[in-house]
Amino acid sequence: MTLVGRELSHFQILEKLGEGGMGEVYRARDPRIGRDVAIKVLHAEVAGNPDRLRRFQQEVEAAGSLNHPNILAIYDVGAQGGMPYIVSELLQGENLRQHLTGRHIGRRKAIEYAIAMAHGLAAAHEKGITHRDLKPENIFITEDGRVKILDFGLAKLTRAEPPGGSLAPTVTAKTEPGVVMGTVGYMAPEQVRGSAADHRADIFSFGCILYEMLSGHRTFQRDTTPETLTAILNDDPPPLAERELDRIARHCLEKNPGQRFHSAQDLAFALESFTGQTSGTVLPRPAPRRRAVLAALAAVVLGAALFLLGQRWERGRSAPPVFRQLTFRRGFIQSARFAPDGQTIVYGAYWDGRPAQLFSVRPESPESSALPLPGADIFSISSAGEMALSLGRVPIGWTPYGTLARAPLAGGVPRELLEMVQEAVWNPDGSALAVVRAELPGGGSRLEYPTGKMLYQTDGWLSHPRFSPKGDAIAFAEHPVKADDAGHVSVVDLRGKKRELTGEYRGGVQGIAWTPAGDEVWYTASDTGLNLELRAVSRRGGASRVVLRVPGRLTLQDISRDGRVLVTRDTMRSSMMVRTPDSDRERDLAWLDFSNYRDFSRDGAKVLFTDYVEGAQTEGAYLRETDGSPAVRLGDGYGFGLSPDGKWALSVVSSPPPKLFLLPTGPGEPRVLPRGNIANYGWVADWFSDSRRFVFNGREQGRRELLFIQDTQGGEPRAISGSEDLDPMRGARGLSPDEKYVAAIGTNDRKIRIVPVEGGSPRLAPGTKPDELPAGWTADGRSLYVYRSDTVAPVKAYLVDVASGQRKLWKEIIPADPAGSYGIEGLMVNPDGRSYAYDLGRKLSDLYLVEGLK
Repeated sequence: MTLVGRELSHFQILEKLGEGGMGEVYRARDPRIGRDVAIKVLHAEVAGNPDRLRRFQQEVEAAGSLNHPNILAIYDVGAQGGMPYIVSELLQGENLRQHLTGRHIGRRKAIEYAIAMAHGLAAAHEKGITHRDLKPENIFITEDGRVKILDFGLAKLTRAEPPGGSLAPTVTAKTEPGVVMGTVGYMAPEQVRGSAADHRADIFSFGCILYEMLSGHRTFQRDTTPETLTAILNDDPPPLAERELDRIARHCLEKNPGQRFHSAQDLAFALESFTGQTSGTVLPRPAPRRRAVLAALAAVVLGAALFLLGQRWERGRSAPPVFRQLTFRRGFIQSARFAPDGQTIVYGAYWDGRPAQLFSVRPESPESSALPLPGADIFSISSAGEMALSLGRVPIGWTPYGTLARAPLAGGVPRELLEMVQEAVWNPDGSALAVVRAELPGGGSRLEYPTGKMLYQTDGWLSHPRFSPKGDAIAFAEHPVKADDAGHVSVVDLRGKKRELTGEYRGGVQGIAWTPAGDEVWYTASDTGLNLELRAVSRRGGASRVVLRVPGRLTLQDISRDGRVLVTRDTMRSSMMVRTPDSDRERDLAWLDFSNYRDFSRDGAKVLFTDYVEGAQTEGAYLRETDGSPAVRLGDGYGFGLSPDGKWALSVVSSPPPKLFLLPTGPGEPRVLPRGNIANYGWVADWFSDSRRFVFNGREQGRRELLFIQDTQGGEPRAISGSEDLDPMRGARGLSPDEKYVAAIGTNDRKIRIVPVEGGSPRLAPGTKPDELPAGWTADGRSLYVYRSDTVAPVKAYLVDVASGQRKLWKEIIPADPAGSYGIEGLMVNPDGRSYAYDLGRKLSDLYLVEGLK
């Protein structure tokens, strides 16, 4: 039944504009003010359900409270004759779906539209209103270029559109957790699972729309609805052509809500960096009859604005920060702190490959003075001028520890206090220390304050504890796993109540300090890659902001009482050192910025490696001739395990669920191998001589680390290591020459095991020591090459007879350039002992004093 010619309340219905899943839409006239409006009259099923009608009215009233140029304005809501209706502004134009169909809108327009959408979302989220069904059909582009978000607060009621309506089906249900709600193709993973969803679900949907505008393709669209939902849960879209825009889109599309942009306002800010805009509104083009008046008015306003800006430019402009470099030697700096005078700076450095040494420096002098405390690093300096030191700490891995000691800044012999301490910090009055203990029984680390009293404990690891200026709380970085420094910033009060201030940063979080006022916590972190940026978050948590971003990796060290900042700028690189039979020296065959060696051919002519940080952008498996020829990219993922015939390499793509690929080194197609019950792969494998089977380590569902054998011709992997948990072989050629045994590491005692391939109990390798790693077998199968990766150069490698336990030094590995090196990993020795390879991590630091940061 048409309503044209009738009246609803005082509105005169003029014509029918369309019909959708919620009801019919009409153009109407409000005679009281002479304005045309749009009226949506809802279907009888809504009117006939009192509960739905009540909730509908509450949500429309909430949406009606919004007043933003990028949100459809709702003027009124009511009911007449049993027909509920909504009165809104009348728009002329088309929705974004129509706008995208059959045309390419271009990068500039896509960013303009995205900024407007982000500001509209931010305005709604600030009032606690979440859209929950954001999609191109609900984004309207007016004829004069404005962007409007439609149907705020209506997502709980939407249902599948009939033919001719929405192109994407909408799943409708109530909002309790466990019930799926949203539009297929634009739903966030938590909506797909039926979990509770908040404003971050809108950010995910926004990311889908942004990606679609920039690429011209729907982000997760598959042939069927179940396949689309599975893609949302497990897949990532192909990268966009422009890296920074791709980074923003992917930050929106994180599977974990805590890893997305924290707010739509942060998202708008990130997008505005591409245009220089400061407002999310896309301004309309004035109608021709108004242009002359508006142009004249604009000229007057512009002239006045320029005059005022000219008068206030010098007073109002924000001065850029001032950097002063304090160190000029080659090596890396572990930590740096302001002394109580605010001018003297004490730092611990490993210059030119030498052990740790403490130095002091002042901004007015380029010379650093060594303090008579060799082998020491600085933790903290109290308000009374007493240092908390770490003695004997080896800077290897993410959780180095040493002996905690205290010593006067003016000089004196350190007094040792505690062993196995990872971090320590003085409280504001210098009366007591908070400490982080590492390597606890059963793993994990804990924060103690005062010493001996546990304040907080985690299965992962903690770093950078810092007292608030008032001493009532401690901020720290919390890292879920020991394999990397990914994590988030947290704060705990002195009663042990902990709060997370930020979401997780997958690229790492390092360095924490409080502002002098104690209202913010500053830290350095990254969503992806190694290059950390300086950020700030309120003590109450919420959205963070970028304080400083520079090329390279920043690490925050300290903030003085007057707001000056100490940072190190670090250059991180992984060198891939290879020694071949025809050479008398090692060669660095690193390709991009972080090349991780994984395997090399039996003749030493080729090396297989992975590059996976800034240069590679995405993880890639590469093959390179050891003569220095250019590297060839074989495919995506972490490459490892080069077959003896040189025709195949293995690669793991880790996005869940992980996939193990067989990559051809020449012509051919990659193949995915059956995964069986494996939850994670260890990125280490050794092939049998038939180039058909290989042994590798992985983690089963249920978190057991085992060894497996897999046949490339078919079948799932078969466990061979029984019930004992075994750690990764760490790059070793673990398979013995007779192919009867595999060398691996026991998880609990960190000792080398000899594991029978065809069944039987593993046995300890006699003559080997805890934390030693196998680096390969000798050609006769009687001895293992072993070494330790948790020591700085020189690294000693030994030959150990696996029958008698007799051991002898094989080689002392000393990098030609030890400056900044922090350990050798993945040593692999060919059976003849004439060729070997390893990774050499290197970090070169410069210490800066920065003034003017806000």
